[in-house]
Amino acid sequence: QIQLVESGGGLVQPGGSLTLSCAASGRTFGDFAVAWFRQAPGKDREFVASLRWSMGGTWYADSVKGRYTISKDRAANRVLLRMNSLKAEDRAVYYCATGRAIASTIASSKAYSYWGQGTQVTVSS
Repeated sequence: QIQLVESGGGLVQPGGSLTLSCAASGRTFGDFAVAWFRQAPGKDREFVASLRWSMGGTWYADSVKGRYTISKDRAANRVLLRMNSLKAEDRAVYYCATGRAIASTIASSKAYSYWGQGTQVTVSS
């Protein structure tokens, strides 16, 4: 069993930056993929970014490509999401998830078995 805890959310002005952290406990990420999803008020949960912990590779939603960077911190067994040039439409609860997703399912929430509790990101002036 693996437990995920997100942190780093908060209020930021448009154009600003935030870094989210997803820390795992109970086991290492091992051969899992680790993803970030987000859900804005009144909208469905959507894929943001993902990486495969051992095999490598990163994926991004078109809406965040070039602005967000997902990376791994092996020493701390955590995944980071650096978010730059934030826009009002990036406002959402951001969730970390992990599971045996493969390249063809990397953007599907159904491919992830373990989820964190979410962290709120608000972009407002």
